[in-house]
Amino acid sequence: MNRRVVVTGTGVISSLGIGTDNFWEAIKQGKNGISVITKFDTADFTTKVGATVDNFNPEDFLSKKEAKRMDRFTQFALVSAKLAIENSCLDLDSVDKNRMGVIVSSGIGGIETLEAQHQTLMDKGAKWVSPFFIPMMIPNMASGQISIEFGAKGFIGCSISACASGNSAIGDAFKVIQRGDADIMITGGAEASITPLSFAGFCSMKAMSTNENPDEACRPFDLERDGFVMGEGAGILILEELEHALKRGANIISEIMGYGCTSDAYHITAPAPGGEGALRCMQLAIKDAGINLEDIEYINAHGTSTPHNDKNETAAIKSLFGEHAYKIAVSSTKSMTGHLLGAAGGVEAVITSLALKEGFLPATINYRKPDPECDLDYVPNVGRSKEIKCAISNSFGFGGQNVSIVFKRFEA
Repeated sequence: MNRRVVVTGTGVISSLGIGTDNFWEAIKQGKNGISVITKFDTADFTTKVGATVDNFNPEDFLSKKEAKRMDRFTQFALVSAKLAIENSCLDLDSVDKNRMGVIVSSGIGGIETLEAQHQTLMDKGAKWVSPFFIPMMIPNMASGQISIEFGAKGFIGCSISACASGNSAIGDAFKVIQRGDADIMITGGAEASITPLSFAGFCSMKAMSTNENPDEACRPFDLERDGFVMGEGAGILILEELEHALKRGANIISEIMGYGCTSDAYHITAPAPGGEGALRCMQLAIKDAGINLEDIEYINAHGTSTPHNDKNETAAIKSLFGEHAYKIAVSSTKSMTGHLLGAAGGVEAVITSLALKEGFLPATINYRKPDPECDLDYVPNVGRSKEIKCAISNSFGFGGQNVSIVFKRFEA
């Protein structure tokens, strides 16, 4: 019999706030975390806006020496993990750390470090490249640093699947506990890719919005959407086996029920027509959860605000759920947070869990002009109170990777 897995703690760093309470309050209020980029000169870039974390000082949480030896994405991951453990009230001195693991992912990893060290190589020569360059850059170092910091000696990994990475990490961590290989998993995603090189690459692909107004640039499902807006930060969850959580009197936020993962096998960046891969992914997650289609009441959509994703995700939802699709609330919280790439799934899992816990459906802000191809209930502009029992969080990535996770309001 599969073991039940629950979420008992969350930690978030985003443009909307640091810490779960600040972040969730901003989500409920429908705040916009997108602004004009000031961290580098965007004169030569077609995109001028992003969801940057401007009030984060790593030395508020880490020693100066520690912070200096970590890329910004790892700083985000480690600090968010600290916040999640604090939020969970987990006593690390009383747990079996051989049964505690870490799977924290990043789609891009330490690109800020890569750019800086390449410049050092060009300007000063090879001997000036930092000995910490490689361990600062590699994407699995978020998991490694978290494991070292908290003494987690169990299963460790880093699931890299582009913009589905955060959800891949959570799904894999869920399965590690479910099959009995761990009692506690620290999981989620972290990303810090608002850098000149990363931005230039996405601009060249014409993937990002060219709208210079921060209040209009990210408009998922809207007729005039023209591309995604990049965000940065981290979302980390503490997952526990149910009996382990109950034994210590944990505050259970939600329960993870199912995990689906598929490939489009179609194109390196474009989704399969009609969202065929996304459809099968949600279908697998619901089957794994052992629930009915009609049990799903909310979907935290991938909802990137790109012309192709939004219509194909909508088509997938309609094809899978039929008439029930029009009874499901579907929102894209990327309208507020921006698209955190490999961290998106982590942040959106926190949102989905709290939506279930508190009975609140977050909005899709900046929604002005309906698109005939996107005709579902996108919770436009203002969130609403509603008790819901089951929800899906979707994440899709370049390479045709699709990940869906089913969350449920916890019932003993």
